[in-house]
Amino acid sequence: MTTRSVHPKVLHALPSFFRRLNSAAQSSISAVPAFNLKPETTASKQDTITHTDPCDRAINIDDSDKIFSTVSTSKLIKSSIILHMAAIEPMVDFGMWVLNSKLMGSPPVKKIVFEAIEHSFYDHFCAGKGLKEVGGTVERLWDSGLRAMLDYGLEHATSNEDCDRNLEQFFQTAESAKSHPDSSVSFIVLKITAICPPSLLKRVSDLLRWEHKDKSLHLPWKLKTLPVFSDSSPFYHTPRRPESLTPEEESNLQLAHERLTKLCIKCIETNVPLLIDAEDTSIQPGIDYLSYSAATEYRKNDDGPLIFNTVQAYLRDSKERLVVAKKSADVMGVSVGFKLVRGAYLSTERQLASSLGVKSPIHDTIQQTHACYNDCAAFMLQEICNGSGSVVLATHNVESGKLAASKAIDLRLEKGSQNLQFGQLYGMADALSFGLRNAGFRVSKYLPFGPIEQIMPYLLRRAEENRGLLSTSSLDRQLMRKELIRRLTPRFS
Repeated sequence: MTTRSVHPKVLHALPSFFRRLNSAAQSSISAVPAFNLKPETTASKQDTITHTDPCDRAINIDDSDKIFSTVSTSKLIKSSIILHMAAIEPMVDFGMWVLNSKLMGSPPVKKIVFEAIEHSFYDHFCAGKGLKEVGGTVERLWDSGLRAMLDYGLEHATSNEDCDRNLEQFFQTAESAKSHPDSSVSFIVLKITAICPPSLLKRVSDLLRWEHKDKSLHLPWKLKTLPVFSDSSPFYHTPRRPESLTPEEESNLQLAHERLTKLCIKCIETNVPLLIDAEDTSIQPGIDYLSYSAATEYRKNDDGPLIFNTVQAYLRDSKERLVVAKKSADVMGVSVGFKLVRGAYLSTERQLASSLGVKSPIHDTIQQTHACYNDCAAFMLQEICNGSGSVVLATHNVESGKLAASKAIDLRLEKGSQNLQFGQLYGMADALSFGLRNAGFRVSKYLPFGPIEQIMPYLLRRAEENRGLLSTSSLDRQLMRKELIRRLTPRFS
């Protein structure tokens, strides 16, 4: 076990900190919420994960000594403090208010705020400002038995010039994988809005939605792709027939295709797959279209999927869209992987639906979201068992992790297979990550990096997520507290 010296003042303050930490842990949203595991109407009995006793034996997250054996005491203390701060809702509310206020227009205030964020939340949730710092984080993760998903935090470009500059950064990120130990980098992460402006993605999404409703609509720019809609998909974003793309828009869309093509070729060269993140539903059809059209053209040198597209289980139509896309890929002989998440645009989606007077595309309850996620995971695990599937189960929910691990064991899936991977955000759900690692599964941490101003949208989503739909820091805080007490009690005595 690695331990480092800790300043005496810190040790003196720990007992009262532990008391506050324990109090906050008990009052916050549980990391293992109650589950409604009734299958969706589209699910078969075979596809449904059910809770059985072996689930608790699939991974062990109760042994804090074993879980945090590769984490230093100083790192544990800092992580505990940061997660505790992130769980205090008034503090988060105040921080978000400051960041969105006119105060940030003052350079001195902005500098003070950003420095405070940099030395706290940024250091905890991000891997560094540049590839050199990221390299150190990747190696530390690799030494602890975890892999890295490299995410240069770029999104929402506004011009072709911005998109081209962003593409160069993704090239450098992919190239950097060569300098790390083999297999230590599991994915290069891309947000399509970094290489295709959201305004164009919105236009493409609207036309794709209308084409799904009106089969007579001809889209001359459309390439071979997989289905991006299901019969249950909402179409309120496009209430009227959109105008066709202008020649300039078609040209810009072609440039976006070319950027994605160049990045695919680069990822093939470095032998690292490309994981494409999901965004909000107003532009998601365009993102799916670009992702799936690239998947029809490219695969890794070992014939495994090069493209992994993200499905957000908090959306009502997610299971049906996943099944439709996966079955179509099988028929077409397309190698494509999927990343399953719960979702990170809860407020945006509900506000938009409310403003339009329509039903939210998100499940009504957290239990429905949990059940949908587990249902999607079970479907993909069964597909892998059948010989044609690849999935990244990105979850912070311990119960979902246990259920999926148990299902994989029941299906006799190879734990170290590239077709089955787990993932958690850097700085979150470490207990689950190490528990899955100790059980023999491939686990990656999602590493966002880049200048702090560039990473702010990501950090704001994490602040919202940590106290909302996906709140899971409670368990980590409790286990960290338990391990710190175990390590430091002899010193106190």
